[in-house]
Amino acid sequence: MRVLVAGIIGGIVLFFWGFIAHMLLGLGNPGIHQPVHEDVVLSVLHDGLGTQPGVYILPSLDPNRMNDPAARAAYGAKAAASPYAWVVYEPQGIDMTHMVPQLVREWASDTLSALVLACLMGMAAFGFTKRLGIAVLATLFAWLSVMIPYWNWYRFPTALVLAELVEQVIGWLLAGAVMAWWLGRGEAKAG
Repeated sequence: MRVLVAGIIGGIVLFFWGFIAHMLLGLGNPGIHQPVHEDVVLSVLHDGLGTQPGVYILPSLDPNRMNDPAARAAYGAKAAASPYAWVVYEPQGIDMTHMVPQLVREWASDTLSALVLACLMGMAAFGFTKRLGIAVLATLFAWLSVMIPYWNWYRFPTALVLAELVEQVIGWLLAGAVMAWWLGRGEAKAG
């Protein structure tokens, strides 16, 4: 039960830290820019990408043609001479001014992540400092395994990737501290 409570508390702390990081400190925006001519880009998305939602990388090479030297050479030349875009595409618009569904999913994600971390932190009778160390190491593991490949392969802006590191380390230090305190408190009462 103490692990469950630690996870719920950690999820709440992380959720509110996310609000502070994004809305007050701007850590969610580095490297993200407004298009110069948004309406021009939006007007050609349906014609260029069709009706299939997903991620599109431009220019692209059909994975079925990766073993074709001529196709790879043509793609290489085109990629060297063309702009690059990584587009998350939904052909049907969504009113993003009503953020309740996204906020609920974010809180659920934060809480589930905190529950996993609370399970790790509660597996042995570690002290506060070791539990906090587990939180930091888990954070670095997640950042290195997700954001660095996105930076490397999909060219996510360096500023965004580094801001994500700052946001995650601070967020999980805060949530981890509360969770480590709660888990230690539960052990002290049990002992």
